[in-house]
Amino acid sequence: MPTSVHLVRHGEVHNPDKILYGRMDGFRLSDRGQQMADLVAAHFAACVAGGQELPIATTISSPLLRAQQTAQAIAGRLATSLNTDHRLIEAGNDFEGTTMGSRPLGLLNPKWWPKLRNPVRPSWGEPYVDMAERMTAAIRDARDAHIGQGVVLVSHQLPIWVARLSHEGKRLWGDPRRRQCSLCSVTTLDFRDDGQLAAVRYAQPAAQLAASLSADAWSVK
Repeated sequence: MPTSVHLVRHGEVHNPDKILYGRMDGFRLSDRGQQMADLVAAHFAACVAGGQELPIATTISSPLLRAQQTAQAIAGRLATSLNTDHRLIEAGNDFEGTTMGSRPLGLLNPKWWPKLRNPVRPSWGEPYVDMAERMTAAIRDARDAHIGQGVVLVSHQLPIWVARLSHEGKRLWGDPRRRQCSLCSVTTLDFRDDGQLAAVRYAQPAAQLAASLSADAWSVK
């Protein structure tokens, strides 16, 4: 009995001041972000109806508003329950609340240099290893609770990417510009009945809307 865990990144956020918002409260989806959420919800509905995906048992979200709004669109379209798991939250980041994402020259200020001493850990925020552990635990619990079905977990770019790398047995650090995790993308982990990973799949239901946005290597979304 295979089981699929779908890791969904939330949609675009309303952020006119270009704040690196991280775990800050109150950052909601933009109008385009809500459209993205509706597209990924429609994607799941079509795939389940067409037999391309297992029935979705439940939708589980990060506690942050932008993820909750994305999850609400999915759960509403699929008529599933909607739950919250704090292990799906955004990565901790010491640059949170600054405009460092849009103004990287600010890193030239010596006060930030100690934060940049070790990009492999990373020294500016939550260690990749810790992030992988909490995400892997959330994925495992969701999988084990819904054997033979699909589960949607709505989270954030870096936690999803680190979780994928961890399951694939790859190193957890690297160039942020090379992450395959666009807005409202779906990273699917397919597990065999013995709990072992069988395949990793990737889909971009909101690709046309996401293509109009520029990638930002420092932005935590």
